[in-house]
Amino acid sequence: MDLNRYVAELHHQLATAASAGGDEARELADRLTAPLDAAVRLVLLEALSVAANEITAELAPGSVDVRLRGRDPEFVVTPAPSSDFEDAAPPAAADPVRPAALEPDDVSTSRTTLRLPDQLKAQVEDAAAREGMSVNTWLVRAVAAALQPAAPSRATARTRSTSGRLTGWVR
Repeated sequence: MDLNRYVAELHHQLATAASAGGDEARELADRLTAPLDAAVRLVLLEALSVAANEITAELAPGSVDVRLRGRDPEFVVTPAPSSDFEDAAPPAAADPVRPAALEPDDVSTSRTTLRLPDQLKAQVEDAAAREGMSVNTWLVRAVAAALQPAAPSRATARTRSTSGRLTGWVR
């Protein structure tokens, strides 16, 4: 995402506002333009990060991360994990159990202190790095996935026919 046009628009707005104040105001605006460049970019990055966190809360266990490449941010969308087996399986006869979704109106976040054994923390960090996301995003996805209602396992969901044979899916 190219932030240059947004920074340039702010510079233009500053110059326009300063022109109403006379020569002294224009000179001050010119002197402030260069130092404001970095500050404006930082504020825009913070706004994009907050937006990505709000979107992640809606997508959990999927996520959206903002990464900085040079001077430009880019969004990285990580969809919720899916099982290849479930994608290839024929649809079940009964209505599937719908996973619990986050409330659409609740975009608030809470800070929680989590104490992990060092070995488990290292495993979490490795797993997050393998998936190219932050530890926080990985933990949010893991918690959201753990709280989804479990659908009946195809390995254990069997039906008994009248002939005494068992039928069903096996992993």
